Amino acid sequence: MTGVQAGGGATARRILLGSHLRRLRESCGVSREDAGYSIRASESKISRMELGRVAFKPRDVADLLTLYGLAEGAEREALLALVGEANAPAWWQRYADAVPPWFQTYLGLEESAGTVRAYEVQFVPGLLQTPDYARAVMRAGSPGASAEEIERRAAVRLRRQERFLAEDATARVEVIVDETALRRACGGPEVMREQLARLIELAAAPWLTLRVLPLGMGAAAADSGAFTVLGFPEADLPDVVYLEQFTTALYLDRPAEVAEYTEALRRLGEAALAGDEALALVRRILAET
Repeated sequence: MTGVQAGGGATARRILLGSHLRRLRESCGVSREDAGYSIRASESKISRMELGRVAFKPRDVADLLTLYGLAEGAEREALLALVGEANAPAWWQRYADAVPPWFQTYLGLEESAGTVRAYEVQFVPGLLQTPDYARAVMRAGSPGASAEEIERRAAVRLRRQERFLAEDATARVEVIVDETALRRACGGPEVMREQLARLIELAAAPWLTLRVLPLGMGAAAADSGAFTVLGFPEADLPDVVYLEQFTTALYLDRPAEVAEYTEALRRLGEAALAGDEALALVRRILAET
């Protein structure tokens, strides 16, 4: 249980608990079908539990641990204690009406991540958006949404930023933004000027590494479009690639797939401007906006 560190999010703890249960099951040669039978559940539920995609019932975990040969001892007690932490309510649950289920998964992963590395093509990344820019992006994507719904969605986005803006923040964000996103006047010139000025301000923060991919470097762009790679401080958790689509999202954690996106980030980073060069370009765009 040394992989679980204090302060990790509930989503990370669910994944950790699930991976421990999977390893225990495999080490004693129990099939998912037999494990499901022992707790009056299906094989698919065992699979979801081991992936950390469902809440855990203490009785189910206790019964599985007994089946796997952990009838007593410190490891059993640690795993049972982890059940409560894994089931802790998340802050975004009060925004459930404004946040689709497929994005709630991302919120949990982002909250647990030690590093957030992203490439963005169309917009300034959500973690760096001003309130007015965030609202403009949401109105553009959901023109039929009510003003109240837009406000609640924006509140979620701004709440996500608090973790990185805190004085004791340890998580790091590395973003590569296509110049096209910085020149797209989302919300109008005034909103865009405020957003660009905010980017310049945030670039000095120790938690942020900002790069800008200039126009004309299209050959270096990733074929997939925008994507995010989330890394976790817990050694047991693999990196996860997040690909957002129009009405859903993909979460990739197979090592070969993650490696492809990590390599894409490396290539994009080599082609992008960094440091003073990136800031000079942002300032030039701001002067032209």
